[in-house]
Amino acid sequence: MSVTRPCRKRDARAATANPVSPRERDEPVRLTKIYTRGGDRGETSLGDGSRVTKLDPRVVAYGVVDELNSQLGLVLALADLDPELREPLARIQNELFDLGADLSVPYAAGDDRLRVTQAQVDGLEALCDRHNEGLPELKSFVLPGGSEAAARLHVARAVCRRAELSALAGAEQVDINPLVPVYLNRLSDLLFILARASNPEGEEPLWRPGGASESV
Repeated sequence: MSVTRPCRKRDARAATANPVSPRERDEPVRLTKIYTRGGDRGETSLGDGSRVTKLDPRVVAYGVVDELNSQLGLVLALADLDPELREPLARIQNELFDLGADLSVPYAAGDDRLRVTQAQVDGLEALCDRHNEGLPELKSFVLPGGSEAAARLHVARAVCRRAELSALAGAEQVDINPLVPVYLNRLSDLLFILARASNPEGEEPLWRPGGASESV
């Protein structure tokens, strides 16, 4: 009876479950197969190859980040989107993949993995300052809506808040780069500002406390 056959079977299963080829830190992922059946029992692989349940807080968090990135894709799909918004949003989409990669690899301070950086957070703050500078002073809370671009940006902002909360909840259970929720917090601020900037001046829908009942 050969003792090598079980090993071969295990090796084959491992290769099927992990279709991502080994790569350098800054090298794009090379996917050799889209479906693998490796997750059919509720497990998935993290970026370091370790197997975890799909309910792992890191998996949940980068899933919400993926949803956020998809919402930004809907914003960028608008043919008449302001070019001043298009360039930074396209760059942020790529940074969100960096952030998802960060979440997908178990965190250790000082490791050589792809991680969210303070420079990326600083970049978001610079964009906030730049786009907020010309906006009128807020005299009430903003209702999500207005132009199509503004409405889509508000949806992205709300998903971004949920992504931040998912990262914070995950950090209660496992080690997560502390700059991940900071980045998401700052990004939600930026998306709010960009949503305001996407509405013509004077046409921004504002909350009127009790206003709905007054109009009935």
